[in-house]
Amino acid sequence: MPTISVITPVYEPQADHFQAAYESLRIQELPVGWRWEWILQEDGHSDAVADLVPDDPRVQLGTGRRGGVALTRNLALGRATGELVKNLDQDDQLTPGTLGREIEALTSHPEVGWTTCRVLDLLPDGTTVGFDADPEPGVLEPGSVVEHWRSHNYRAPVHPTTICIRRDLAIALGGWMAVPGSDDTGLLIAASVISPGLFISEVGLLYRKWPGQVSADSAHQEPTEWHNRMQLISERAAALRASNFRWSLSSDARGWYARPVR
Repeated sequence: MPTISVITPVYEPQADHFQAAYESLRIQELPVGWRWEWILQEDGHSDAVADLVPDDPRVQLGTGRRGGVALTRNLALGRATGELVKNLDQDDQLTPGTLGREIEALTSHPEVGWTTCRVLDLLPDGTTVGFDADPEPGVLEPGSVVEHWRSHNYRAPVHPTTICIRRDLAIALGGWMAVPGSDDTGLLIAASVISPGLFISEVGLLYRKWPGQVSADSAHQEPTEWHNRMQLISERAAALRASNFRWSLSSDARGWYARPVR
């Protein structure tokens, strides 16, 4: 059965946020024949997380030594069995229909390796705030995202945390980038250089804004580290482009499969 693997790194979760994330996943309606699995990976090990895991056979919890969010996501990626991989942070929520739209986009556009979607900030009072600079819906050609990112002070035209990506493409890129923050940007930028993407204009994620989120910590914006992260992400994108490596799907009697194109 085709599967979409939803990957969530977990560390000291707020019970109500965690439950809201699960409920947003539980109500998803998928195309006929598809299933989802929720691959939870704790950054470390605590009984507190295990106690929050719902009694649902589609939910699988893994633990390991502390290593930060990028390492934790990659350990979850190693356990994922789906051909599609969807990112979902422990304090965010999917909107109804998100997974179905992403499955439809990637099955109907075999040349596309990844999708992103519109996102709303979810504020502490329950209200939401959108953005006025989303791209037009449709295919994002290789190179367009990184060019925008560089020319707009390292702000991507799409939200990296909304990425849904073919698993073999994510594996080819080494998964989420091993940096202390912006690891989702690192994966998005790298994928956008070697494969077309697709932007879905419907809102697919509620991005929770609250004092405990990692990106709200002052260390996340420390200038020297931030510059080093952006420089490394940019250099990797440049190296991928210089290699002329491209990712695509090809088809034969066996069906669709991934292959590098040089």
